[in-house]
Amino acid sequence: MSTMWRIADVVSGVPETETSRTIGLRVAGLDGYLAGQHIDVRLTADDGYSAVRSYSVATARMGGILEITVAELADGEVSPYLVRDLAVGEQLEIRGPVGGWFVWRPSDPNPVQLIAGGSGVVPLMSMVRAHEASANPSQFRLLYSLKSPEAGFYREELRTLGLESSRFSVDYVYTRSVPVGWPNPPARLTAGTLLANILPVDVAPDIFVCGQTVFVETVAEWLVQAGYPAATIKTERFGGTGGTR
Repeated sequence: MSTMWRIADVVSGVPETETSRTIGLRVAGLDGYLAGQHIDVRLTADDGYSAVRSYSVATARMGGILEITVAELADGEVSPYLVRDLAVGEQLEIRGPVGGWFVWRPSDPNPVQLIAGGSGVVPLMSMVRAHEASANPSQFRLLYSLKSPEAGFYREELRTLGLESSRFSVDYVYTRSVPVGWPNPPARLTAGTLLANILPVDVAPDIFVCGQTVFVETVAEWLVQAGYPAATIKTERFGGTGGTR
């Protein structure tokens, strides 16, 4: 995992929603990375001004191509360019992947509960993909809190995995609008809804929570209050209304 800046070739750019995009990068000398890690992206203007932002990796060692999914911030310096303007064939300066705490390894034996708020699903998706690509038999469960069905990332892949995988399941909470035929009205995530849709305490899961700061802190507090050991809860957060991207 390099901490030096290097050049990545942009090989793909696929919209996830109206305001987000998955970008595929080919990085020379990439020697593998762990599910849950992130990279730094640096943009430099003609006048020398540069801005650096961190983005979680969404893939799991897939053929030397590394993917990030970027959600656009209306007042962002970096994300609007990455979502709207960056073209296939261009290059980016990147550093990483880095990070050794908020990660999942195929050798980890415990069941895993993933809890995502909005774009916080990105590093958790890398864990889901790494798990599905491995022979690890542990149970994975994802609780995904979204404003609306249209706001979800990786919708078709998660739908297919939820139907076909024997080791993975996904549950949704919609806060502003729900799919047609959804049994419940839109509502913010509560402690009761959380506990009804995650692996129980006695299963002793490893828990990964990612999303906006308030979401992550609230969920972590509910988990501890419900008896989940704090040492089993790993969190990653970002501020603002859509991240610090």
